[in-house]
Amino acid sequence: MSYSLLRIAREALRGGSGWTRAWRDPQPKPQYDAIVVGGGGHGLATGYYLAKEHSLTNVAVLEKGWIGSGNAGRNTTIIRSNYLLPGNEPFYEHSMKLWEGLEQDLNFNTMVSQRGVLNLFHSDAARDAAARRGNAMRLHGVDAELLDTAGVRAMLPLLAFDAARFPIKGGLLQRRGGTARHDAVVWGYARAADRRGVDIVQNCEVTGIRVANGQVQGVETTRGFISAAKVGLACAGHSSRVAAMAGLRLPIESHVLQAFVSEGVKPMLDTVVTFGAGHFYISQSDKGGLVFGGDIDGYNSYAQRGNMPLVEDVAEACVALLPQTSRLRVLRSWGGIMDMSMDGSPIIDRTPVGGLYLNAGWCYGGFKATPASGWCFAHTIARDQAHALNAAMRLDRFATGAVIDEKGAGAQPNLH
Repeated sequence: MSYSLLRIAREALRGGSGWTRAWRDPQPKPQYDAIVVGGGGHGLATGYYLAKEHSLTNVAVLEKGWIGSGNAGRNTTIIRSNYLLPGNEPFYEHSMKLWEGLEQDLNFNTMVSQRGVLNLFHSDAARDAAARRGNAMRLHGVDAELLDTAGVRAMLPLLAFDAARFPIKGGLLQRRGGTARHDAVVWGYARAADRRGVDIVQNCEVTGIRVANGQVQGVETTRGFISAAKVGLACAGHSSRVAAMAGLRLPIESHVLQAFVSEGVKPMLDTVVTFGAGHFYISQSDKGGLVFGGDIDGYNSYAQRGNMPLVEDVAEACVALLPQTSRLRVLRSWGGIMDMSMDGSPIIDRTPVGGLYLNAGWCYGGFKATPASGWCFAHTIARDQAHALNAAMRLDRFATGAVIDEKGAGAQPNLH
């Protein structure tokens, strides 16, 4: 069914008795044209765009738990396209454009809020770096504004300015950036993909990948073998483990990244803010809670939880930027398993195994990339070649030296 104001009013008058399931819960078929392993945002978006853009409807998205049980529900909801390098900027800008029309495309309220993203700087050198990034963005047709101290103070007067440990000298603002509701994005893509005939199979863990003569034959699962000529892996922090089933060793590491939500307070932040003197980012949800995070914990892990040293580090950055938060209580925290690539940029590419495709290495940028990731991965799977937007995100770039060193630091803790 389609969602609309008229439909809501009609169901309100009859007690909601006409609402049906948002998507089916099908049994897996023995054979599909394509299988996507991973039922998070990227996997579901891939399934949706395979059906919508390439008319492939005999497709299954397999998830070992429930959809959105991984990183899709464990992030800080930020969307932006303020990147520097040519291999990243057009890709993330395409994602931003898809975000802007996503609710109409999916017929689902994903709560996209273009409240702006402001990256602060605290020194002359950081100002120069921000200006360089802003100029690169504008050369790609992306909005960017360089604010001085007065401009930042007019937007966010509650930040610590002159008497702070790190006085704010200004910031780089992308007004089109903002946030989206992570769970709603998953639900919206699941519903839209299901409406186009894609099977979303939950509680179906992949335990093996069958390969014969260098060509993928399908996947072994806890619900039996499923045949497919094309298999796409969108498994985030578990990418290395799943790819190893096909004999592949990936240039990524898995790390835990923590995020936090405070108790609700009156409105104090109407935009997303990042702290230039440390890796810290914060926004305020519609319920009043502050949503924030920082660095990865710095050790390899598959645990969806973190440890106290990073909690302290994030709290220190929060109080340095917003001293009044020192009295707030943290209601909850969680951890996502980050698939950290060696240059800080993602991989969307074919693998040496015929018919096997990889979507991995998202580091901190996975959620904001969801629409473009699914769009480009679907193109790569359907046409067996990369789109121009993900052509630089090659798996072999670490062997050839054509890295996309956006941040200048990879997954290794001593380089992070």
